[in-house]
Amino acid sequence: MSKSERPGSPDGVHRITSAPEPLAVDVARRQKRYLIQMGIRIVCFALAVLTWGHLPIAFSLVFIVGAVVLPYVAVIFANAGRERRDTDVTFETQREIGPGTGTSGQIGGHR
Repeated sequence: MSKSERPGSPDGVHRITSAPEPLAVDVARRQKRYLIQMGIRIVCFALAVLTWGHLPIAFSLVFIVGAVVLPYVAVIFANAGRERRDTDVTFETQREIGPGTGTSGQIGGHR
């Protein structure tokens, strides 16, 4: 008797390749990405201060825009979190409302 033919075994066989990434690994990856982006932001801010007055103002403005936009982008990516499930998880069953029992044009079925 093979393993899949045993009584009481689940119908679907789960494979390790389809298992989701562990939560600790996911959080660590998102934290690392966030810290790298914040490091780039600090470098942009420092370059904006150091290039102010020494290079054309366009260079400093590019670094300032990078320092302002990167926190927003970093937070969006950090909060992206785990992927959603492929299956439809419906918590409510949809019901269809049938025709009423009263006559049309009357409220509550009274004349």
